[in-house]
Amino acid sequence: MSLTIVPFTPDNAAAFYNLNIEWLSALFEVEPYDEKVLSNPETYIINKGGFIFFAKLEGTIVGTFALIPLPNQDAYELTKMAVSPDYRGQKIGQQLLEFCIDFATRKNDFRLLLYSSRKLENAIHLYRKYGFKEIPVEDHCVYERCDIKMEYKPN
Repeated sequence: MSLTIVPFTPDNAAAFYNLNIEWLSALFEVEPYDEKVLSNPETYIINKGGFIFFAKLEGTIVGTFALIPLPNQDAYELTKMAVSPDYRGQKIGQQLLEFCIDFATRKNDFRLLLYSSRKLENAIHLYRKYGFKEIPVEDHCVYERCDIKMEYKPN
């Protein structure tokens, strides 16, 4: 089985929403900011110069992530990364993260930042494995569930 990673199209907006609502509602509360971004990915991500990608396996969307440019920071926020529960444990998240880092490294003067929760132990382990380092979370983080912020800088 060959995994392909494809960019956002409006036809995939529902998959972006559904993949993220699944894990958010299973582990946390879906916050108003989540609902706003997930319901309007073109407005809040694509039209702001961001990117959304999907992992497809035999024509089925099984994972996703987004990159949102952070103004005046030479950085992207890696956000809304999700893998379908039926496909977890198959290294799809790892392949998405590798693609993300490769895609971002082709941009000039970038860093990757992400906001997460220590409750997501597997995700935090994966980020650390790929070189993300913990940095302080600002006082007024947009996510209530956030208790960890991480940064990736290219070598």
